[in-house]
Amino acid sequence: MKMKKWLNTALAVTLAVGLSACGGGTGENEAATASADPAMKEDTTPVTIQYWHAHAEAQLEGLNRMIDEFSQKYPHITVEPVFQGAYPDLHKKLQAAVAAGDVPAVTNVEVASLPNFADSGVFADLTPYIERDGVDTADFSKGMLDAYSYNGKQYGFPLIVSTSVFVYNKTMLDELGVQPPQTWDEIDAFNEKVTVKNGDKTERYAFSIPGWDTWYYDPWIINGGGQILNDDLSASAVQTPESLRYIENFKRWMDEGSMHMGFGKGASDNMRQMFMGGEIAMVEHTSAMLKMYQENADFEVGVSFLPGDQKRTSNIGGAGIVMMEGTEGAEQEAAWKFIEFMTSADQNIEWAESVGYLPTRKSAIESDKGDAYFERWPQYKAVYEHFDEVTPRLQHPAYPEFSAVYKEVIGEMILNQQDPVPLMKDAESKINDILADYE
Repeated sequence: MKMKKWLNTALAVTLAVGLSACGGGTGENEAATASADPAMKEDTTPVTIQYWHAHAEAQLEGLNRMIDEFSQKYPHITVEPVFQGAYPDLHKKLQAAVAAGDVPAVTNVEVASLPNFADSGVFADLTPYIERDGVDTADFSKGMLDAYSYNGKQYGFPLIVSTSVFVYNKTMLDELGVQPPQTWDEIDAFNEKVTVKNGDKTERYAFSIPGWDTWYYDPWIINGGGQILNDDLSASAVQTPESLRYIENFKRWMDEGSMHMGFGKGASDNMRQMFMGGEIAMVEHTSAMLKMYQENADFEVGVSFLPGDQKRTSNIGGAGIVMMEGTEGAEQEAAWKFIEFMTSADQNIEWAESVGYLPTRKSAIESDKGDAYFERWPQYKAVYEHFDEVTPRLQHPAYPEFSAVYKEVIGEMILNQQDPVPLMKDAESKINDILADYE
């Protein structure tokens, strides 16, 4: 089994030991396949399962309601929710649980980390259950479903899903008579009309892009016609002319004083405060923050999908729900029933609204409940007009490690006004060295 450098060394060792203790996968880097025993489907023998999660306090009311409703439908199954902290804490505890041979039946996994865990054989392939129970996977947004599959196996379903969007001060833009740019070609004209400068000092930025997380600018690489890795995922592509187009534009817009970028501790809070105070007209941010903006802004809030160029996409964020390998028999059946319930179309609108994330089922969105949802939250229409253009992040087990390399280049550009092009070209060798460890 291949160990990942991005894991803590001690945890990497315990992960290998734990997989052996749990019976392991079906081979090197192959996750197990759930058994989907038809005889277990109607079994009502009492069983208790744990659900390890990273749901914040604001999401607990919705989670508890869902568990109560699940218990009413399946009174023989007791679900014990266990909060394990934010995603990094949850992932470390999962690794330790695997090592101890005592895993929860069901857990969250952050979308960018799924390939590493799946590649290590710690998740069960849900395909047999999907086929046994006739789950209509086409009812999910394709990108959202694909984000929780890996190497042709479906390891989970989207649960708390977000995407990056432009949140804008609609009151301000209406007064200026401008609309958010829908293509890269429209950005310069937008900047000219919205940016306010006093000499060399910018008093109002046209827009802001977070520099603190590659999730926000990965789509810009793709939309500009570039790639993070080459087609067979064997080498860096961040240094190619097509891949450099976005960062060259970022540097130019920053130098002109029309675009703001934040990086490091406190950058997210600062961006939000500047937007709320009218110092930035439009911010790229997670759709999960829309409710916060809506409830706290003293202006009308609008939402626009990211502008396109060669392509037009935005990446999926948030977490899915998966079954751990090592779960067997009645616990495995209960785990599947819980996963299916939590992601069902019947529950989808209520769940999404209660936690502030996106609905994931097309039939739910097109239902009467969906219509009512969009009446309450019309801003989300901008996302669902591009529902199938919300795509997975690059799926590679080393992504958390090599993405940090080109994130450093962004940091140098923002904090030290460095030219990012030569730095990105220098990043090529570092990324390729990381990739070599995964061959």
